Amino acid sequence: GKRDNDLILPINSSLSVTLHQDQLKTTTTAAASRDFTEDRLWLNGEEADAGQPRLQTCLREVRRLARKRRGGSAEDAAPLSLSYKIHVATENNFPTAAGLASSAAGYACLVSALARLYGAEGELSEVARRGSGSACRSMLGGFVQWQRGERPDGRDSIAQQVAPETHWPELRVLVLVVSGEKKPVGSTVGMQSSVDTSPLLKHRAEVVVPERVALMARHIRERDFEGFGQLTMRDSNQFHATCLDTFPPIFYLTDVSRRIIALAHRFNAHHGRTKVAYTFDAGPNAVVFTLADTVAEFVEVVRRSFPPATNGDQ
Repeated sequence: GKRDNDLILPINSSLSVTLHQDQLKTTTTAAASRDFTEDRLWLNGEEADAGQPRLQTCLREVRRLARKRRGGSAEDAAPLSLSYKIHVATENNFPTAAGLASSAAGYACLVSALARLYGAEGELSEVARRGSGSACRSMLGGFVQWQRGERPDGRDSIAQQVAPETHWPELRVLVLVVSGEKKPVGSTVGMQSSVDTSPLLKHRAEVVVPERVALMARHIRERDFEGFGQLTMRDSNQFHATCLDTFPPIFYLTDVSRRIIALAHRFNAHHGRTKVAYTFDAGPNAVVFTLADTVAEFVEVVRRSFPPATNGDQ
């Protein structure tokens, strides 16, 4: 949930892990030219509205940083004019708007591309946050915390790395795509509805999350998979309990999502410890954390539980 919708300031801090770009990534190209007559945007090959406020905010903020850096200095003989219109093409190699962090990846990539285009420097995670809150975390690799911040202007609501991507080399992430369809209730609308109507969300933000974020950072630093996995699942479940506590309730999980949850618990019970951990964002798709030595076995279990032949070979 957010405490300020314009600046995209969260009601609590949060923590994420950035995925490897060899597998899941957004690729963005940005160009500016005196010949362009209007800003244009292509998303996955189809033209989209380049005038959307969040995109324009990111553009404005990157230009502001670029202006600040140039500061009238003569070192750039002919810096790219900040008044030129831009063309942006962006592509995801994974389902978009399906609860797999496409907006986080998209805006992190957009801000990085624009910063490179204009030669802007500064706190870019703050700029990415203005496009999509979770995008601020995706500006860094490894394990990243988005600080809630206290300032009303949002200057301290930025991302900080808890541990680099080299910290836990055995950790693996499996994404089980239950549905690649666009979800019926978007994250932003759903979030606002929860903030307005869910007493559980208020308790979660004020009491539960601050303790859990600190505990999760410790599990990560100690590479404690048991603690990390348990907390990941508990927090995912509580997030979806909050969706259910919203009025009218929001159902992001499907029957297949729930079967995956049950499967993970049976798998762990069989082994007598936490070998896999699921988490679901605002969507039906499961993200499963495990260690390298468990991947082959768990993938086989998933294949047997959801046979490819009856599942459109997916």
